[in-house]
Amino acid sequence: MKFVCPKMKWEYNKQDKSKRRVCHCEDPCTASSCGRMFYIYPEKDLRAYPGTARGTQEWDSTYKIRVNVEKSINHFKDSFCVAGRKTQNEKTLHADLLLAGITQLITVMVADKIHKHQYIRSLKPLIA
Repeated sequence: MKFVCPKMKWEYNKQDKSKRRVCHCEDPCTASSCGRMFYIYPEKDLRAYPGTARGTQEWDSTYKIRVNVEKSINHFKDSFCVAGRKTQNEKTLHADLLLAGITQLITVMVADKIHKHQYIRSLKPLIA
């Protein structure tokens, strides 16, 4: 799907019998003669168009993985205090995310070594 500038008009060239887009903005937002265009690809919007039929085996296996990924992202945000940050510094955010990832990986390794797989997703019971 393509969205164009609302002030864009089609102009017909009589010499070569072709049409082209021309933007008639007073203050153009781009150097392009036809104005700014936005493209939306519905097939890449997996929430609206998941690509598999609901209730099938493929749906179940795909969305089992997706649920776990979304749980991990929420775990990152909540447990490692990335969601309610007070600083907006990009370097601090990058460092926080790296440290959160390292902490999560260490938690998985320690829980696996002591054969307590129920503690893989939570650090507090593992330390206690």
